[in-house]
Amino acid sequence: MSAKHPIISITGSSGAGTTSVTRTFQNIFRREGVSAAIIEGDSFHRYDRQAMKRAMVEQEAAGNRTFSHFGDEANLFAELEDLFRSYSETGTGRSRKYLHDHDEAAPYKQDPGTFTAWETLAPSELLFYEGLHGGVVSGQVDVARYCDLLIGVVPVINLEWIQKIHRDKSTRGYSTEAVTDVILRRMHEYVHFICPQFTRTHINFQRVPVVDTSDPFIARTIPTPDESLVVIRFANPRGIDFPYLLSMLHDSFMSRANTLVVPGGKMELAMQLIFTPMIMRLVERRRKAHER
Repeated sequence: MSAKHPIISITGSSGAGTTSVTRTFQNIFRREGVSAAIIEGDSFHRYDRQAMKRAMVEQEAAGNRTFSHFGDEANLFAELEDLFRSYSETGTGRSRKYLHDHDEAAPYKQDPGTFTAWETLAPSELLFYEGLHGGVVSGQVDVARYCDLLIGVVPVINLEWIQKIHRDKSTRGYSTEAVTDVILRRMHEYVHFICPQFTRTHINFQRVPVVDTSDPFIARTIPTPDESLVVIRFANPRGIDFPYLLSMLHDSFMSRANTLVVPGGKMELAMQLIFTPMIMRLVERRRKAHER
């Protein structure tokens, strides 16, 4: 952790909804005038799209049926830790972009599914990471220790699968069978690399549907926010003004001393109320540290 160069990290698996959470934070940064270096976790995959396809074929031929983007072999964990460490110490570091589609790739005159060149980050007041491994610990790598605010986004797993199936079918053209195969292949590394991060988070947001999701592979629609609740768990509830949050979030309630439950439609409002003062405290602490 660093008073001068704070780091906020959002972690969650593919289909969990971390991208939507990122938009909420970007709105806070814009409204409060906070300059943030935005880092996407895909930038630290080891392989571009075509190389990943070849690597998967090679791994499967060698008998490895669990090779996926969730694990260490397909990612640059050491480089990600280097970025977090460098930023916490100096306020800068090296990153790149993964170009997901033609719109992202066009300005760089590159093909979709490729990486841009590594570049030094521009000056900023904080670093904001969103991706699969914002709190990962593996071997000698410990990304989590550099996070001033580590947030998990964790739908119940059937809902996560429904969201992934619908996203991959609608935006990537995959069949249900193909997405199911991806889910099965990733399960080993989900258990060993994704799940342990949520024991290290400062705050977890877990969306729980209140409609039947017992067979996610035949679900025709994604449960809407109004068809769900959001369970918000604080690792350290001291300093959290629960009476204020309960008064501002109608129909919310406490399920445990460190856990707030809110209607799904109020998830973004809850994030705004919870994170705006946290972000401003980090920024104020940074500014005071630079004045010394």
